[in-house]
Amino acid sequence: MSRRLVPLALTLALGLAPVVAVTTGATAGQAERRAAPSRTVDLPDGWQPEGVTTGRRGKVYSGSLADGSILRLNPRTNRTVVLPDSAVGKPSVGLDYDKRRRILWVAGGPEGEIRAVRLGTGEVLRTYTLPAAANDRFVNDLVVTSGAVYATDSANQELGVVELPAGLTLPPSGAATLLPLTGELVYQDGFNANGIVESNRGNWLVLVQSNTGRLFRVNAATGRTLQIDLDGRRVRNGDGLEAKGDLLYVVRNANNRIDVYDLKRNVRSGDRVKVIRTPDFDTPTTATVVRRSLWVANARFGVDDPETASYWLTRVDR
Repeated sequence: MSRRLVPLALTLALGLAPVVAVTTGATAGQAERRAAPSRTVDLPDGWQPEGVTTGRRGKVYSGSLADGSILRLNPRTNRTVVLPDSAVGKPSVGLDYDKRRRILWVAGGPEGEIRAVRLGTGEVLRTYTLPAAANDRFVNDLVVTSGAVYATDSANQELGVVELPAGLTLPPSGAATLLPLTGELVYQDGFNANGIVESNRGNWLVLVQSNTGRLFRVNAATGRTLQIDLDGRRVRNGDGLEAKGDLLYVVRNANNRIDVYDLKRNVRSGDRVKVIRTPDFDTPTTATVVRRSLWVANARFGVDDPETASYWLTRVDR
């Protein structure tokens, strides 16, 4: 497999920052020795991964931007299989696993939709479409909670919401509702709200604004946002988020790194405790926890001939 970086012209066209090597008083050799040990698992050529999540029994699921297919990986054996009914002909972007219903939720990107997908086959069970908006929709990522599915729209300052009944049934296909985002989050040019997770502290969601590098706490009931104080730091090109306890993993795509923050109890601030790098990252977009590891999707945005290019998942120690 080749490990080609994103060409500068295409990087700028995608709204991503060029990858810049950053040192903090260490030599290049020292930085290399600090790189996280990793391994990779190949995806089908032309897969174009974006979202990744963990399902039943620690299986990892990866979605394809190319045709919406979903792949299942067994991390114990590295065996992969594409779910037979998952190729819907439109992108699968962010993914999240619904433990109660044992299904996958899929963000539809430019299709402006949220899909509920059968875990074993990839069959689409329900489709919920966000109403038309001032800007073209881009449903980027989503998170399922006990009461609803919340999806970010990177172009419109609101979340798409699918309210979930108390039982295990799904609402019929139809229109998703909208939750306007108010407070301190202000959309700007480029990709805005991207990754989203649920905090384990109260009724809070956490999302990242990619173009400004800011994290926000979101009231899931009202949509009111509050910027999370990162002690002056930014997480520009923040893409997928993964939460484990009080730790928040922020995948920074064009920077080829994952920043790890310890969020405080009120989710108003966080301290950076680690930066994860490895040469096996190539525009990582999302990550999911499996036991003591992170499995990371490498989107390789801007690579030559994406329809035939090689793609892979990277495993790193948490």
